[in-house]
Amino acid sequence: MTATFLMSMIFGLACGQAMSFCIPTEYMMHVERKECAYCLTINTTVCAGYCMTRDVNGKLFLPKYALSQDVCTYRDFMYKTAEIPGCPRHVTPYFSYPVAISCKCGKCNTDYSDCIHEAIKTNYCTKPQKSYMVGFSIF
Repeated sequence: MTATFLMSMIFGLACGQAMSFCIPTEYMMHVERKECAYCLTINTTVCAGYCMTRDVNGKLFLPKYALSQDVCTYRDFMYKTAEIPGCPRHVTPYFSYPVAISCKCGKCNTDYSDCIHEAIKTNYCTKPQKSYMVGFSIF
């Protein structure tokens, strides 16, 4: 009975980590600058999904760094650059953004990720839109 229970636990943990659905997902972002005439709509990929995590019962007795949970974050990514149309000469029209190549469940690194838990509420255009095709970059 003990061996069966132990094997079930090991199998459950292995499947739980394998079933973490953290994958590159298509995402549409809208970029505008107040000085430019147009809003740029960019299709890119970001890391999104579910990561297995556990909640520790002894939260009161542990330091804060021990309580951080895994999030879906970038494993490999690259930056692409697009040009916002309709900008005057004195405004830099270029906008760089990350493109997720692969993802992982891990600690959120604030050096290259936005680690907030709130949804972006301003992902819309207030100016006429121009689309930007993925795969074509300025630089």
